[in-house]
Amino acid sequence: MSPTSLLDRRTFLAVTGSSLLTAMPSAAAESGQLITSIETVTLKRGRTGQDATWFHPRACLLPTANGPIGLMTLQTIAGSDFFGPVHFMTTSDLGASWTEPQPVPALGRVKRDDGWDEGVCDVVPEWHQPTKTVLAMGHSVCYRGPKFETAQPPRWPVYAVWKDGQWGPRRKLAWDDPRGSSIYTNNCGQRVVLPNGEVAFVMTFGTKTTKRSAAGVRCSFDGETLTIKQVGPEMKHTAGRGLLEPSLVRWQEKFFVTLRAEDHRGYVATSDDGLTFSEKQAWSWDNGEPLTMSTTQQHWLAHSDALFLVYTRKDASNVNVFRWRVPVFMAQVDPRTLRLIRETERIVLPLVGDGVNAAGDVPYSGNFHTTNISPSESWVTDGEMLPKGGYKGDLHLARVKWALPNGLVK
Repeated sequence: MSPTSLLDRRTFLAVTGSSLLTAMPSAAAESGQLITSIETVTLKRGRTGQDATWFHPRACLLPTANGPIGLMTLQTIAGSDFFGPVHFMTTSDLGASWTEPQPVPALGRVKRDDGWDEGVCDVVPEWHQPTKTVLAMGHSVCYRGPKFETAQPPRWPVYAVWKDGQWGPRRKLAWDDPRGSSIYTNNCGQRVVLPNGEVAFVMTFGTKTTKRSAAGVRCSFDGETLTIKQVGPEMKHTAGRGLLEPSLVRWQEKFFVTLRAEDHRGYVATSDDGLTFSEKQAWSWDNGEPLTMSTTQQHWLAHSDALFLVYTRKDASNVNVFRWRVPVFMAQVDPRTLRLIRETERIVLPLVGDGVNAAGDVPYSGNFHTTNISPSESWVTDGEMLPKGGYKGDLHLARVKWALPNGLVK
């Protein structure tokens, strides 16, 4: 049997035990047919006021002796960047039912000596297998009235650890480099747990007079304390505020970072070690045409046979929607060219309403997260909001079903 036949590939690998699984694409990946369906489920109905409006929903999976537990952090929103305390809820049946949101005691608001109330936002929980803990990391945000003020005091990463059903104390990730005197953060970003237990991510940072740069970071983590060990070379950008909200993934032994920017582009770069990255390039289609984005997040969804990007972009259906924040799309990445394969693009979370003639009535998406749940299913979670309607919105979970088992999930 020849391994050059893609249709026979999996049989060949099963018989020979070959390691080519990480080097050869499957027939489904080659043809763009890895996704069999995408089903959207509404978890909370905040749009009608039946439930609170929950925002920044991000989930992770905890393996336990009694089966996997899903844990999701989330918080309410009452205005632009005006968030309530961080909550969490869990599921023991792969998202069919959830507990009611409960506060994370360490990630509420605290009164500061300078008169500000310090909250936490943009939290991402990730399972840390070596210590059997969940590391939930966001960053500080300060309020002194009924809305967000852009003149913020210095901001930094804030985290709390879940272990054995209990949340630990609020902690600050310390970094005394003057390049981050105004802000340093991995807010909303995906991280990578390395085989030795270290945590890798990309951090953005800046001062009051500089654009925000990005750099790879390597941290130690003992189940309680996260400590920065190494920071790689800067990646710089001259437009807007610079580079924002980086997400990191490790796929087939290479690190990929995607970066939000403010020049109608998003950017991608690669690294062998997660610290030193290649020159960034704008996201484009496989024909070289750049995607038009507007200061919005992109995140990775990794399958053992292919790497996908989840994102928002300008489209004929949303030309008048603020920042083209909906629909949420996904497409397969060509890892050789770092371009998106256009024929693989799918809508993950659809636009509701008319984004051309009645854009003010369209709920925004765009603050989403991706999670691998089982070999057959991954999730994209998103909290929508509609500024015109008092920032009300529904909480959604999109189930991405795979044609082939995702070998990244045990």
